[in-house]
Amino acid sequence: MTTEIPVPVVLAGARGHGRWHLDNIRRLADAGLVTLAGVCELQPLPDSELAGLGGVAQSPDLGDLLDRTGARVAVVCTPIPTHTDLALTAAARGVHLLLEKPPAPSYAEYERMAAGVAEAGVACQIGFQSLGSHAVSHVRDLVRDGLIGEPLGIGAAGAWARDEAYFRRASWSGRRRLPDGNGGSVDVVDGVLTNPLAHAVATGLALDGATGADDLTAVRTELFRANAIEADDTSYVSITTRTGSRVTVAATLCAERPDEPYVVVHGSHGRITFWYKQDRVLVQRAGHGPQETTHARTDLLENLVAHLTDPAGATELLVTPAATGAFMRVVEAIRRAPDPRPLPASAWHTVPGGGGDGTVRRVVPGIDGLVAASADTLTGFAGLGADWARRETGPARTEQEAAR
Repeated sequence: MTTEIPVPVVLAGARGHGRWHLDNIRRLADAGLVTLAGVCELQPLPDSELAGLGGVAQSPDLGDLLDRTGARVAVVCTPIPTHTDLALTAAARGVHLLLEKPPAPSYAEYERMAAGVAEAGVACQIGFQSLGSHAVSHVRDLVRDGLIGEPLGIGAAGAWARDEAYFRRASWSGRRRLPDGNGGSVDVVDGVLTNPLAHAVATGLALDGATGADDLTAVRTELFRANAIEADDTSYVSITTRTGSRVTVAATLCAERPDEPYVVVHGSHGRITFWYKQDRVLVQRAGHGPQETTHARTDLLENLVAHLTDPAGATELLVTPAATGAFMRVVEAIRRAPDPRPLPASAWHTVPGGGGDGTVRRVVPGIDGLVAASADTLTGFAGLGADWARRETGPARTEQEAAR
């Protein structure tokens, strides 16, 4: 049976990035598509943040909140280590899901989540918003039609900046693992490639068509950190697919001049650049002038609502758990890689942060150019001659090795 509009939604995690989801839910509520039935937060939101949304229940217990409100959809935007358990809490009650990326901190947790969701028979959308861009299918069509000749590989570049305070915003920020309170630990894997610039990885894989868990044969990483954290903030990954194609991503949170991330599809007769946050595509090929287009985007929660309320059942989910299997293979390779190497003090310096509150951020000189050169040449930092990256990196991991 289809769900009726408006669909009651519970938001788990309404602070930080969760505020974006709260605003998006408000937009869809104004359009008559959803109602905000509840907010799950450790500390309740003030009434001012929920003004105009009707009677919104609040509780730190997601299961209790879902039971009390009768919500049909849960948006889960909570710390990475909690994703699987909260997703399964919702699924056990027959509640459909929009689960933020990364869907899980390890491949085992991803499999546990995906199996539980499938067994419960609920719909689950993973929050890679860039994959809702209509530019993704547009670029793939151009490549398929031979517009830039024979595909030669895909390179992604992300040069962002984060203040040192960013890594102190929560106990899990910038961590690879956390104590579990029983003498062990739980995975977090909050690195540049797995969280802030995870879209660059997922978008590169989507443009290649390598999205499934069995689509990769090797993942090689170069993981570094300029900040005083456990996880990586300046990294490169090279991915080989079953078809023999290559997808590379170079990313940093220590940019000199932060800019929009992008993905480049290289061909024998040209290239296509996709700025995925802007839905903007630039085609450059021999014998032709540059062609730039901007594309629409389907919001993932709106797509989930349409999927649930379409009586004909023709509206498919855009980003299912299965469509993030290859991404999770990359997460697993990063999780199992040696801890990121700290950059020497000579390789970075501090500049004032953007908040005007005395916070500083760490900058790696030359990193903007290295990230761009990596996307252009499908080469890692070591291969590009960065002094701090020249030590031998580890061998490529096959997907089977990454999964173990």
